[in-house]
Amino acid sequence: MTQLPASLCFISSDSDDAREAAARLAALYGQSARDEADVIVALGGDGFMLQTLHESMDGPQSIYGMNRGSVGFLMNNYTEDDLRERIGAASAEVIRPLEMEVSDLEGKKTRALAINEVSLLRQSYQAAKIRITVDGKIRLEELICDGAMVATPAGSTAYNLSAHGPILPLDAPLLALTPVSAFRPRRWRGALLPNKSTVHFDILEAGKRPVNAVADHTEVKSVSAVTIRESRKETATILFDADHSWNERILAEQFLY
Repeated sequence: MTQLPASLCFISSDSDDAREAAARLAALYGQSARDEADVIVALGGDGFMLQTLHESMDGPQSIYGMNRGSVGFLMNNYTEDDLRERIGAASAEVIRPLEMEVSDLEGKKTRALAINEVSLLRQSYQAAKIRITVDGKIRLEELICDGAMVATPAGSTAYNLSAHGPILPLDAPLLALTPVSAFRPRRWRGALLPNKSTVHFDILEAGKRPVNAVADHTEVKSVSAVTIRESRKETATILFDADHSWNERILAEQFLY
């Protein structure tokens, strides 16, 4: 028998639609304090879901999203009926973020987490020059490009897909290493890496060709080196309706034309 959540906490993005939906649902199902709820119901778009997952990292609650934004790839469809039953029947997916450790040109070190991807982007009109090392071995001595990224399965349908990277099932033990507008080597399209890999980027000619590093919503300017690995500690749990699971969304996305 499906176990129904006893208490729900409704949170929303700043849009009028999301705030109004949260108020209606709280009136229908009751509103518990965030730290006391069984499930957090996030109302908004994918950006708000990312924010919620970051805030709920390693917390006891699962996150069930309903789309009151635009694309809503990480969200379930919005309906107000039988919400407890839907959540009780939902499938749970555990998200492991990436850890980004970065040094800037002044020697300052920053650590941040990324649920979607860690991306490096050129800061000026000049192309970036990046050396790529995987697990201590140099794999690409010099990539001349607009940038590069390491994406999780959860993030593979976001910026990674726009840069022509591969779509990964959520349970695939892989990371996508994808260049952004590679100039040299022109035909390099990236790589699929085991999720236990450590990727290190050295920025060549960093003063002349400045590069920024971005982990979801955290940006560090003028970096000299970036190390990326999947976190072994932090996790967040996201819930999907049983009839519209993450894997189904991934399959459907690959057959769009």
